[in-house]
Amino acid sequence: MKRVPDATFDHVVIGGGSAGCALAARLSEDSAVRVCLLEAGGNGRSPLIDTPVLLALTVPHSIHNWAYQTVPQPGLCGRRGYQPRGRALGGSSAINAMIYMRGHPRDYDDWAAAGNSGWAWADVLPLFKRGEHNERGADEFHGVGGPLNVADLRSPHPASLAFVEAGAQAGHVRNRDFNGASLDGVGLYQVTQKNGRRWSAARAYLDAASGRSNLTVLSGVHALRLSFDGKTCTGVETTRGKLRAARETILCAGAFGSPQLLLLSGIGSEQALAPHGIALRHALPGVGQNLQDHPDYVIGYLSDAPGLLGLTPRGLLNLARGYGPFRRDGRGLLSSNIAEAGGFLKTAPGLERPDLQLHFTVGLVADHGRDPRPRYGFSCHACVLRPKSRGSVGLASADPLAPPRIDPAFLAHPDDARDLLRGVKMALEILGQRALDAFRGANVFGETGKSDEALLALIRQRADTVYHPAGTCRMGHDAMAVVDAGLRVRGIGRLRVADASIMPTLIGGNTNAPAMMIGERAAELIRGGL
Repeated sequence: MKRVPDATFDHVVIGGGSAGCALAARLSEDSAVRVCLLEAGGNGRSPLIDTPVLLALTVPHSIHNWAYQTVPQPGLCGRRGYQPRGRALGGSSAINAMIYMRGHPRDYDDWAAAGNSGWAWADVLPLFKRGEHNERGADEFHGVGGPLNVADLRSPHPASLAFVEAGAQAGHVRNRDFNGASLDGVGLYQVTQKNGRRWSAARAYLDAASGRSNLTVLSGVHALRLSFDGKTCTGVETTRGKLRAARETILCAGAFGSPQLLLLSGIGSEQALAPHGIALRHALPGVGQNLQDHPDYVIGYLSDAPGLLGLTPRGLLNLARGYGPFRRDGRGLLSSNIAEAGGFLKTAPGLERPDLQLHFTVGLVADHGRDPRPRYGFSCHACVLRPKSRGSVGLASADPLAPPRIDPAFLAHPDDARDLLRGVKMALEILGQRALDAFRGANVFGETGKSDEALLALIRQRADTVYHPAGTCRMGHDAMAVVDAGLRVRGIGRLRVADASIMPTLIGGNTNAPAMMIGERAAELIRGGL
C-alpha cells in the first residue's frame, strides 16, 4: 500500500459514511477551507451498490460490509448477533434498504428537553429539508434542490400493495408519507434512489463536490489512532501516514467505529483501556456505553406468487429478465429495495407515538439472508422502536484493525421482550388478512398458533438487529456524556463526533436520514464557529 505524504488540512473527517459525506461536502463549500475525508473502505463504485435489489448480496456477506459479530447475547439464547455495516464511501447508505425515514418529532424534542439546545424538531426539520430533493415536491415537511434524492418506488410489487391493504383491513390507517404530518399507519416507503438506482450519501454529497480542489477524499485508508498535543487533537495516524488538522478533527465512524477510535486513542475509562495496555489520556467513562439498537424479529411465509424474490432457477431468470427494464429506465425487479412497505404502530393503548415498526419484504429472509432458502416467499420484520436495554461497544484488542467488541444487550430489559412479542402478534394479525390470501402460503418459522410463552421462546431463538445502532458517544452534559450539544468531545480541544453515536436516545425509525442530518448540523456548527 502506498503511503500518502504527511499533510495538513483545516478539517479532517474520519469516516465516509452517511454523516461524514454530508459533513465533508458542506465544509468544502467554503473554497478557503481545506477538507480531507478519510474512509477505510472502497470508493463505493460498484454495480452491487448501485443496483438496489443486490443489497441481498451485500448485507449477508463481507462485500462492502464490515460484517461484525456481537458477543453472545443472553437475551437471545446465548447466540452471537450479526451487525452488517457499510465498508465503502457512503457507509451503510451503500448497503442498506434505502428507506428514507426521519422518526417522530418527539424523538428530537426529547433530546432538546434533556438539555441539548439546538436539537429539537423545529431545529432539525430545516436541516432535513435542506439536504433533501423529494421528487413529490416541496411542502412544509419536504425540500427540493438538496443533494439527497428521495423518490417513490418505481415498481412496487403487488404483494407490497397487498400488505398495505391488509394493514387497513386490520384497522390501521393508510399513510402515504411517514415523514409528513403523522408517522402512524401503514404504507409504502419512500427511498433514497434516483432513476431507480441507489442514491447513497456518497452519490448525494460527494459526486457534486468531486470537482472541488479543496476537498481530498481518501478511500482504503484506515484510521489507527488520534494525534494530540496535550489535550488538543491535532489529527490522526493512518495506515498510510499522518494527517494533521489545523482546525478540527471530526469522527464520523459510526456507533461502532467512533467509540473504538476514541478508546484506541486513550479517551474513555481506565477500566476499558487497562486490559489492552492503553494509557488513559482523558477520562470519559461514557465512551462506548449507551449502545441502543432496534431488536427485530422476522416472520416468513412461502408463496407461489410470481415476481417475488427467490433463490431458484426461475428467480434467477427473473433477475436476468429484469436487467433490460432496469438499464433502460430504472424500473422493474432490480430497482426494488426489497423492504418496500411497512408501518408504524402502537402496541398498547395510550401511547403518544408508535413503538413498533414493520418492514415488509418481497423475499423470504432468514438470518439476514445468510440462510438462503431455495423457495419463494415474503417476510415481515417487527422491531421495537424505543428499547430500554442498553449495551456497549469496547475494544476486543489494542490492534486498530481488529473489530470492536459489540454487546447490544438485546432483550436484557423485560419490557423489550414484552413489546417485541406484542409487535410480532400485531404483524401476524396483518399478515393473516384476506388481502394477502393470494400471496400467503405456509408459515415458515412456526409463529402461528403458538401461546405467548412459546412465541416468546421462538423470538429469543431468532431475533436480532434491524441495523440501527446508536448512542455510544452520547450527547449531553452529565458525567456519562461524551459530546456536548455542539458535538465537541468533552475535555478535548478541536475534536468532535458527528454520527449516530451522538444520539442520546435512539430515534424511532431508520437511522440513515438522521445520520445525514447530524452531518448537516455539524457543518452548520463548525462553519458558524460554534
